[in-house]
Amino acid sequence: MEVLKRGLVLLMVFMVFQRGEGQLFENFYRGTCPNLEMIVKQVVSIKFSQTFVTIPATLRLFFHDCFVEGCDASVMIASPNGDAEKDAQDNLSLAGDGFDTVIKAKQAVEIQCAGIVSCADILALAARDVVVLAGGPSWEVELGRRDGLVSQASKVAGNLPDPEFNLVQLNTIFAKNNLTQFDMIALSGAHTLGFSHCNRFSNRLYSFSSSSVVDPSLDPNYAQQLMQACPQNVDPSIAINMDPETPRTFDNVYYQNLVSGKGLFTSDEVLFSDPASQPTVRDFASNPGNFNGAFITAMRKLGRVGVKTGNEGEIRTDCTKFNS
Repeated sequence: MEVLKRGLVLLMVFMVFQRGEGQLFENFYRGTCPNLEMIVKQVVSIKFSQTFVTIPATLRLFFHDCFVEGCDASVMIASPNGDAEKDAQDNLSLAGDGFDTVIKAKQAVEIQCAGIVSCADILALAARDVVVLAGGPSWEVELGRRDGLVSQASKVAGNLPDPEFNLVQLNTIFAKNNLTQFDMIALSGAHTLGFSHCNRFSNRLYSFSSSSVVDPSLDPNYAQQLMQACPQNVDPSIAINMDPETPRTFDNVYYQNLVSGKGLFTSDEVLFSDPASQPTVRDFASNPGNFNGAFITAMRKLGRVGVKTGNEGEIRTDCTKFNS
């Protein structure tokens, strides 16, 4: 009997260490949908073969979802009234390919495991898979999220980082989600992929301050490149790569760019110009292994933000609609 008790205690301790916040744990669907990760990976790979935008779009979608109402796929909801999370001003630039990736993966999962896997978990898996497809590191994704029951555009403002934020503002908004400055700098490395519309940084080129029209922290040659790509009054749909060196590879070149004055946003360049964050940027710029390790840790922590379990959420049949 004593041996049995000790065995149960050990099992419970093991389960605690396996679980994340909100009762998440790896292999959550081992018994109910054993092929889940393979199905999602296959769909993501097919979507990637159709368009590279799949990669930055899916990664950014995960971040925007988790920072508003937690990682609960509330960003996926489509409202006929145009008042869901995705309709908020800060989310209008989310590329449709990210949404499409999750929708297609959910449809494929439903064929084998109907009503079992949440859209929130599928988005978390897809975010990991796109990083790997871009040459980045892999990690075990904690699972067990439920899909949220609320999606309101009004809840978005003030909950996402702004491209003009300074270090204190960045740290404040990340701390609200239990993420440290170190996590924030690591997650900013996702800017090694993807693109931005000109209006998100044009003030750095044409109206920075009364003493300097162009942001003096920008490398002059890079500033010229940006001006050629984004002349004043440019078509707002024009977008440029956030990493001018290796825009299709998940690597640490983003940090090397910051050291060279080639951070696209003020919120990128401040990571290097502020003495409080500069040592971490220099470390990541020189040591890709350190960056990859920090990014994995930060992504796992991000995936635990505001998680719903049990009756706090549902398992949506269609990621774009609440069940009832």
